[in-house]
Amino acid sequence: MYNNKLVAVVVPCYNEESQIEQVIATIPDYIDAIVVIDDVSRDNTVKVIERAQQGNPKVVLIKHDKNQGVGGAIASGYKWARDNNMDIAVVMAGDGQMDPDELPKLIEPIVNGETDYTKTNRLFYGDAFNQIPKVRYFGNSILSLLTKIASGYWHIADSQSGYTAIGKEPLQLIDWDKMYKRYGQPNDLLVRLNIYNFRVRDIITKPVYNVGEKSKMKVHHVVFTIGWLLIKQFFFRLKEKYIIRDFHPLVFFYFFGFSLMAASIPLFVRIMYFWIAFNHIPKVNFLAWMFAVIMGIQFILFAMWFDMDNNKHLR
Repeated sequence: MYNNKLVAVVVPCYNEESQIEQVIATIPDYIDAIVVIDDVSRDNTVKVIERAQQGNPKVVLIKHDKNQGVGGAIASGYKWARDNNMDIAVVMAGDGQMDPDELPKLIEPIVNGETDYTKTNRLFYGDAFNQIPKVRYFGNSILSLLTKIASGYWHIADSQSGYTAIGKEPLQLIDWDKMYKRYGQPNDLLVRLNIYNFRVRDIITKPVYNVGEKSKMKVHHVVFTIGWLLIKQFFFRLKEKYIIRDFHPLVFFYFFGFSLMAASIPLFVRIMYFWIAFNHIPKVNFLAWMFAVIMGIQFILFAMWFDMDNNKHLR
């Protein structure tokens, strides 16, 4: 136990035979359960975990019958923690990239009642730009910006960090069967936490790379996949938080902003047609386009401002 709180570590695994034994061995003694989820690995991951179980009774192995992705594996671990009345569930990857010495930084704010969910932030670490592979750094930065808008947590960064801790209340309240099951799981979870007004805090940590891990994530593919997910979850959050559960006029600002920006597209196309075909731009058409763009941007910025102000207490 950690300060009289039951803590489980959830470890999603897929083809991690070279790293998982070391990950389990380095998890601190105060952890009450190590829940390892094998997502239908094709190597000897399961055998390695079963060997670790023999020397450590805290290790719990959950084997999926069908590959569900990292989000699905985490959901299975969260459901085990929920059903076994854990106070805190920490997620650590099975590839050894997450330093177990950082665990108290994640757990303590939840134990002290200061926040409901913590996550590491590698982007703000002193020399992160030189330590994180450049493609990952820029891809993560873009997704972090989009996640701020979609989730309403404007103060968070490093949205793709999987080293997290969640408290008992959100663990019990959120429907884990509905959570996104692939690499967009951290982004989707932030949206769902915001709908219920849970507090989220970033914990700045040192990036860990080149410890023998083999990344299975294709950055160029994931950016577009998660980007589309965030667009859908943005509108889902607006509906759930600001229309169904409560009401805030920012939905009107977003509606008018997006409507005006959409209207500006055919107006711009018409301008370009007249310019190319007749070397002439209709003045009324140009003024209408300018009005739509300027007012659309203003409406959207005001909506963001309202959203930021409405969520500032969730830091």
